[in-house]
Amino acid sequence: MKEYLDLPPLLSAKGTVRLPGSKSISNRVLLLSALSEGTTDVHDLLHSDDTERMLDALDALGIGIEKVEGVCRITGCGGNFPVRETKLFLGNAGTAFRPLVAALALSGGRHELYGGTRETPGGRMHERPIKDLVDALRQIGADIEYLGADGYPPLRIKPAMLAGDVVEVRGDVSSQFLTGLLMALPLLGRTVSIEVAGELISKPYIEITLSMMKRFGVTVERQGWRRFVIFGGQRYKSPGEIFVEGDASSASYFLAAGAIGGGPVRVEGIGSESVQGDVRFAEELRKMGAEIGMGPNWIEARGPVNGRLTAIDLDCNHIPDAAMTLAVSALFADGKTTLRNIASWRVKETDRIAAMAKELGKVGAKVEEGDDYISITPPASRSSILNPRSGINTYDDHRMAMCFSLAAFGSAGMRINDPDCVAKTFPDYFKAFAAVTKSVPVIAIDGPSASGKGTVAQLVAGRLGFHYLDSGALYRLLALAAHRGGVALEDEEALTVLASGMEVEFRGSEILLDNQPVGDELRGEACAAAASKIAALPKVRQALLAKQRAFRRSPGLVTDGRDMGSVVFPDAAYKVFLTASAEARAERRYKQLKEKGMDANISALLQDIRARDERDMKRSAAPLQQFPDAALLDTTSMTIDQAVETVLKGYREKAPKE
Repeated sequence: MKEYLDLPPLLSAKGTVRLPGSKSISNRVLLLSALSEGTTDVHDLLHSDDTERMLDALDALGIGIEKVEGVCRITGCGGNFPVRETKLFLGNAGTAFRPLVAALALSGGRHELYGGTRETPGGRMHERPIKDLVDALRQIGADIEYLGADGYPPLRIKPAMLAGDVVEVRGDVSSQFLTGLLMALPLLGRTVSIEVAGELISKPYIEITLSMMKRFGVTVERQGWRRFVIFGGQRYKSPGEIFVEGDASSASYFLAAGAIGGGPVRVEGIGSESVQGDVRFAEELRKMGAEIGMGPNWIEARGPVNGRLTAIDLDCNHIPDAAMTLAVSALFADGKTTLRNIASWRVKETDRIAAMAKELGKVGAKVEEGDDYISITPPASRSSILNPRSGINTYDDHRMAMCFSLAAFGSAGMRINDPDCVAKTFPDYFKAFAAVTKSVPVIAIDGPSASGKGTVAQLVAGRLGFHYLDSGALYRLLALAAHRGGVALEDEEALTVLASGMEVEFRGSEILLDNQPVGDELRGEACAAAASKIAALPKVRQALLAKQRAFRRSPGLVTDGRDMGSVVFPDAAYKVFLTASAEARAERRYKQLKEKGMDANISALLQDIRARDERDMKRSAAPLQQFPDAALLDTTSMTIDQAVETVLKGYREKAPKE
C-alpha cells in the first residue's frame, strides 16, 4: 500500500475517459438480483471494495455467483436466503451495509453485521449512524440488537414476528435508510407504506432505487417525497440481464478537470439518459462558466472562454457526492463559493465538511464551515495554491483523494496521502486521471562534471521560456552554507537539517542563499569538490528533493543534475545524457576560469575531472550513468549553440503535442 502519491503540477486536461460502473447502481443491482426469482447477468459491474463486500456477503448467504468474461451471473433466492445464520464483514461499504440490514431483518435468519477490517472490527463504519433505519424496522417487529454503542453498528439480527403496514423513517440524515426499506419491504408480500419525517435529502438516489426496483418487477407509488406505497402481491423477478451505468459521481472529477484544464474532456458511460442525479453536476459546472456538451451516453466539459471559473452559491441536495468536486473546483474560481444543504457529508466515510475545510485550508484557501454548508474563498491565483509538505490527508475516504487530485492544477503539484483508498469505487482512478492530464513539462539534462550541461540547460530554458534549475548549485549552496555554519561535510544529520531549512532563489544569472546573493565562490573548485562529497549522502539528497520539485512551474522547467531524470522528475518529457571527452571538458573549464581572471592549470583540471568521474560513477547515491530513456549527446566536437539546437530538436520531436 502506498503511503502517498506525488502528482506533478498540471498544465492542461484533454481526452476521453470510459467510466467504471456506478457504485450505487452496482450494489442495488446485486442485492435485487439476489432477492429475485431467476438468474440475472449483470454487465459493466463496478469492481471495487464496496461491490466486493456485497458479493462476499451474498456468497456467505448462499447466493449463487458466477463471473464469466466480464459478466457477473447471480442466481436469485426468491427472497429466502439459503444460509440462515452468518457473520458478515462489510468493511466501510455503506451501500452494502444499510440495504442488507433491512433485507436480513425481514428474512427470518440470524445474522451479525460489522465493519472495519476482518481482523480489527470497528473503523468509520461503526461511527456511521444507523439508528433511524433500525427504529423504522422495529416498528414492524424486527429484532435488531446493537452490539456496541446504541445507534451504530455492529448489529445482531434475529428472526421476528413481523406485523404492521406503516413505517416511518427520517429522511434528513441519509437517503440510504429509505433505500434499504424500499428494497426490503416487498419481501413481506403485503401492502406497506413508508412515511418520511423531515426533509428528504439526496432525492436523486431514491430515484435510482425506484428505477432499479421497477427493472426487477416491483413498482412503488410515490406520493410526493413524503409517502411511498409498496403494494402487496409483487415479487422481484430477474430481468435476465442488466447493464450498470457509469458512475456519475466519478465523472465529476474528469469534467472538472476539463473545466479547469481547458479540455475538452469527455466521459463515456453516462449522459442525458442517465438515471443518476449526479449527472446534474455538469449543469452546476456550467453555472461556474464551463462549456458543457451532452449526448445520450456522454458528457463533455471545456474551460471558460476567459480561462477562469466563477464562484457560485448552490443548494447541493440534488448532488451530495459530486458537490465535493465543486469544493475543490472553487480553488480556481473568482469569488467565494458556498455549498449549502450538505449536512449528509457529516455522516459519510468521514465528516466530509470538517475534512474538506481542513485540507482546503492547507492549500491556501479561506474556508468557513457550518452544520450544513461550506464556503471557500480561493487563493489569489493558481500560483498561490500550496502543496502542503505533510500532503493532503484523505481520511480513508475515496472521494477526498479523487477531489484533491484537481488541486494539482495549481503551480506546485499535490501530494495525496493514502491514495489507495480510491479502491473503494475507482481502483484505477489515478491512472485514468493521468491519461487525460498533461503535467508541466520537464527537460532533464545529466552528464559528467564540466560537460557543459548547465550552460546548455540554461540556454534551452531561455529559448523555450521555461524556468531553470541548476540542481548542482543546490549542493554547492549547501556546501557553502555548511562552511559558513561550521558544519562538517561528514555530518549527514546536521547537513540534512541545514538542507531542509535553507532558502534558495534563482534570479536569472543571480543566485540567492537565504535572501543573500552569492558570488563566484560558488563556482570555485573547492566548493564543487565539497558539493560532490555531500551529494553522495542519501539523507541530504532526500532533504533537497522537495526543493527541487518546487521549481517545476508553468510553462515548464529545464534542469540539470545527476538524478533529475530518474528520482526527482522520473516523468520528465525529455531526458538527455550530455557528455564530452575528459580532454574537451578540461579545456572548457580552463577557458571558463581564465575568462573570470582565475588561476588554472589544464593538467590539474584534467586530472581532477578524471578523478571526479571515477568517484561519481562508483558512489552509492545517484551514481553517474546514462539511463535507458535518456538520449545520448556527445558534444566533444560541438559548439554550445549546436548542442542547444540538438536538445531543442529532440524535445520538440518527443514532447506531447497540444
